[in-house]
Amino acid sequence: MQVEPTTGAPVDALPRRVPVRQPRWRRRGRDAGDAPADQDDGLFWAPIEEVHWDGTPLRAEPATSRRRAPAGGRGARAARPPDPLRGLAVLVTLSLVAAFFGWVSAGPFWLAVGHATEGTVVIGSCTGAGLSQRCRGIFTAEGERFIVHGVRVSGVPRERATTGATLPARMTGADGDTAYADRGAGRHLRWLLGLLLVLACGAGIARWTGATRLPDARARRWAVAAAVGGPVLISAGFLAAAW
Repeated sequence: MQVEPTTGAPVDALPRRVPVRQPRWRRRGRDAGDAPADQDDGLFWAPIEEVHWDGTPLRAEPATSRRRAPAGGRGARAARPPDPLRGLAVLVTLSLVAAFFGWVSAGPFWLAVGHATEGTVVIGSCTGAGLSQRCRGIFTAEGERFIVHGVRVSGVPRERATTGATLPARMTGADGDTAYADRGAGRHLRWLLGLLLVLACGAGIARWTGATRLPDARARRWAVAAAVGGPVLISAGFLAAAW
């Protein structure tokens, strides 16, 4: 007597077909008169080799096209070499922009931290209005320690931008070329925005020169640090010159 290896039951005692509920489209086919004769009440008898032990039909496992991610849960970086001409153009342009903002922020930074000489400035002439306003005047330090003629005057209120107006102002030293008449939060906003734009230029250099797309993590960190550190060093040079 042959025994079925899975259940241990005699082979002759096992059913050769198992009832499986058919889908609706198969039922419609049965109503149309093309269903097999052994179907009853939405069921049909499938061969036992085509079903599981509980009567559910065998289904082919769907093939997956998902690739396994490497260790660490992060996908591999696309190795796209940057365009050298575009990267060089961006590097030169953003370096010049960073140098400009570093230059205009150096004086206000030292004034904000207290490295300045108090005095008064007499407005000689003003042109333009708003952001395009340009004023020139004569700065006299306290105690008349030094007098500077033809200095550029920054932060002059619109109602005081008249010839002969006298305003309290500050300069970083006798060799400076700008007297700052603004007070309050404006003196901090002037240098803070400039240095933030310097950092933004460094981030742009790192992005558009391809430093952030290097496949090696260590080389990528060094490249990004160099891209951001360049504009910062330029600003540090202007700060040292404005002392």
